[in-house]
Amino acid sequence: MANQNNNKGGQQQDVNQLLKVRREKLQNLQEAGKDPFQITKYNVTHHSSDVKELYNAHEAEILGDRKAPDVEGLDDAAKREVINNDYNERREIMDAKPIEVSIAGRMMFKRVMGKASFCNIQDLKGNIQVYVARDNVGEDSYADFKKSDIGDIYGVKGFAFRTKTGEISIHAEEITLLSKSLQILPEKFHGLTDTDTRYRQRYVDLIMNQESKEVFIKRSQILKEIRNFLAGRDFMEVETPMLVSNAGGAAARPFETHYNALNEDVKLRISLELYLKRLIVGGLERVYEIGRVFRNEGVDTRHNPEFTLMELYQAYTDYEGMMELTESMFRYLAEKVCGSTKISYNGVEIDLGKPFARMTMIDAIKKYAGVDFDQVPDDAAAKKLADEHHIEYEERHKKGDIVNLFFEEYCEKELIQPTFIMDHPIEISPLTKKKPSDPTKVERFELFCNTWEMCNAYSELNDPIDQRERFAAQDANAAAGDDEAEHTDEDFLNALEIGMPPTGGIGYGIDRLVMLLTDSQAIRDVLLFPTMKSLDK
Repeated sequence: MANQNNNKGGQQQDVNQLLKVRREKLQNLQEAGKDPFQITKYNVTHHSSDVKELYNAHEAEILGDRKAPDVEGLDDAAKREVINNDYNERREIMDAKPIEVSIAGRMMFKRVMGKASFCNIQDLKGNIQVYVARDNVGEDSYADFKKSDIGDIYGVKGFAFRTKTGEISIHAEEITLLSKSLQILPEKFHGLTDTDTRYRQRYVDLIMNQESKEVFIKRSQILKEIRNFLAGRDFMEVETPMLVSNAGGAAARPFETHYNALNEDVKLRISLELYLKRLIVGGLERVYEIGRVFRNEGVDTRHNPEFTLMELYQAYTDYEGMMELTESMFRYLAEKVCGSTKISYNGVEIDLGKPFARMTMIDAIKKYAGVDFDQVPDDAAAKKLADEHHIEYEERHKKGDIVNLFFEEYCEKELIQPTFIMDHPIEISPLTKKKPSDPTKVERFELFCNTWEMCNAYSELNDPIDQRERFAAQDANAAAGDDEAEHTDEDFLNALEIGMPPTGGIGYGIDRLVMLLTDSQAIRDVLLFPTMKSLDK
């Protein structure tokens, strides 16, 4: 143990010395009038991948179908001479019409070789090799470059070329230190693998793990394509309050805070629903919002206390219309973002191109649990069934709650391919229209895919009298100890009394959708800055 402690102490001393050297280098640059932090901008004309694509196209245009030299039958020395001559001829032809570029990024590798060096510059779109020669950039610049550190940010001006090994690179004519890195990046070949550090220091994760960067680039693309899809259907994007007096629209415990200016306790929203419905009342027939919501709950691979929710509402349609929209949007996103309606998650193929399956919640339980709740007469009989199947419930629960518990226990794990689970019990759906053919159920569906609930949709309840009764039942649940129950919202009821047309509404968990389309195993992998317990605790 003593040796281990001595080793750790020695390693820390080494790191401290390296950090000290970096600061000394910065001080020397500043004293020489070369402070990189005084530079305010840099003209970037290309990213790394742009340079490679441009050079390939330029080379094909200039060299055409020029073939590699025939070296068959030659000895090794002769082969090298022929290949070198061919390379030099190609370089001469290409260099006569150079592609001038200016890139900027972080130096991730450096190899110094006397009067010339190579380094690797990483930017948003990848990385590219840079050849830095003293005779091209000047003695002072080259001397400074040789003292540079991995992690420094450079601007490079020069021209593209292909090395003898075939790698497209940049021949630097000017190199500028734009920012000095005073910290040490993780070792290149091991990267940043500790998940806790990856989540806490996402900026380092994005530098070291290209896969992480690609997930978040794809996340941005998903949001862009959602907006494009909805714009094509004439939806209007809106914004609604985050601080509310009544956090409704979902079964969740809210965060509470205090508004000093008004001397009022308020809550962070748990849903977007009730304000968006007010806009439907106001005549905005198709609205949606993509925004953060906050639920005071635990953290696991699929849940984070703050997450991104999208809700949309469309007048003059119902939950059938929401099914069509959802199926079309998922298929559109898969094609645009993944290039195919067949995607893979954790090695399992999921086909978003086929028509999505449809099943009522009662039929799903009948299929996977062997219980037909349509034949269960009352709450007492439902609880007896729960006891027999070892399903825990609370005394206040009614038959509809038990139905939902059975579904969660027996059915969700079976739903790999996209499946609409329809017609939920009224007890768990306080904002949804009853089914005209069976008032114990409502016109609601959840889409399940990969065993996850991907969205939740209703034929929205627009009867203010019925809605008041449902709110009263929720108030009773809250009084009985349900921390996730909704509460009566008088202003929302007033809006319904003004009159809301028949409306279809739906909510999508954006983070879970990103997980599915990027094959990410945990919600923290698709949140740039997930909720983490403070290290000070």
